[in-house]
Amino acid sequence: MPVSTPRQTLNRLTTIVFIQWMGATLGLPLLALFLERRGGSPHIIGLIVAAFFLAGVVTQYFLGRVADQFGRGPVIVGSLVAYGLASMTYALPLAAPWFTITRVVQGASAGALEVASMSAVAALFAENERGRAISRIMAAQLMGAAVGPLVGVVASVNDLGWVFFATGIVSVAAAVVAVRTDVGDVEYDPTPLPPLRWNRPFAGALVAAAATGLAVGVYETCWSLLMHAHHATTLQIRLSWTMFCLPFVLLSRVGGWIADHLNRRVTVLLGLLNAAAFLATYPHIHNNVVMLFVGSAESIGAALSSPSVASLLSQGAHARELSRRQGLYATSTTLSMALAATSSGFLFTLDTALPFSAVAAVSAALALSTLYFWRGVRGRVSAPTANAEAAN
Repeated sequence: MPVSTPRQTLNRLTTIVFIQWMGATLGLPLLALFLERRGGSPHIIGLIVAAFFLAGVVTQYFLGRVADQFGRGPVIVGSLVAYGLASMTYALPLAAPWFTITRVVQGASAGALEVASMSAVAALFAENERGRAISRIMAAQLMGAAVGPLVGVVASVNDLGWVFFATGIVSVAAAVVAVRTDVGDVEYDPTPLPPLRWNRPFAGALVAAAATGLAVGVYETCWSLLMHAHHATTLQIRLSWTMFCLPFVLLSRVGGWIADHLNRRVTVLLGLLNAAAFLATYPHIHNNVVMLFVGSAESIGAALSSPSVASLLSQGAHARELSRRQGLYATSTTLSMALAATSSGFLFTLDTALPFSAVAAVSAALALSTLYFWRGVRGRVSAPTANAEAAN
């Protein structure tokens, strides 16, 4: 395979990530309703959604280690193929609990793709350029998530199994692109991997990941159910996902610039507190049109802060630990998502506002704890000093 420049690799990775996320989100806004039609109660739906995240918790660090040892390319290709094949099972006439297996495979595969692609960007770009490079990957993720629900708008809940089947085809197509993508893998090194180094930027990033994951877990399980309880139409539910994603896509490069030029620690703290405040607000908005625009407003804070936490994650890391760091970051995110998804389905049956309010409080507390973990850490990185933070 010919060696590509970092920019060329970044362009191909953004294409792969966009294709996979678009396919993965074609039917996602209506997944809870699809499972409800297949006999799933809110509690069962929560467990099925949580299975996706639990699979990531179990596998993401291990797959990060595989990527550090054997290369990111095979991990990316394998994850896309596995995700695609699992997605095709939604077309089978199965009762809701059987889709737990599908979600396990999808969760492990999606986690592997994120770990390998994000660590590839960290390996290819210097610390003072990573924010902007990472923002490209994040923009591709959210652009795919914005386009996917609109592409799938012609399908009803009853037809959703075939929409998911189409997502499987899209994911396999992305694997074909990935086969010919140089992700910066070097010749296989048989020596043992060096120990994973723990520093303050890394530890604080894991806490920030947990705060974010808790919120996402609630949205994955309860967002569509909340809008449905507020008598939203299917179109409004789909648009709510798209309208959250679009500001993120438009502003992600600004967030990347902020990560490379301003104080990353402050940016992340403000972004996490912003997310917690919006999370607590949604259950009390009963106008679904207003909900669409409030979701877009929340997205602005996420777009401006997300590249900063991803940059802090790799700050001071050496090349052969990047995937393991990304794996632990993803594990922290998905573990908290799983906890939130498992509990929020039950809490939603008690009171529709309860999962949103409870998780908002915990997320805000975790956000404030980053003040402790990131004490003394450089918030600004103005030069490519790959190991400057190793002692922190």
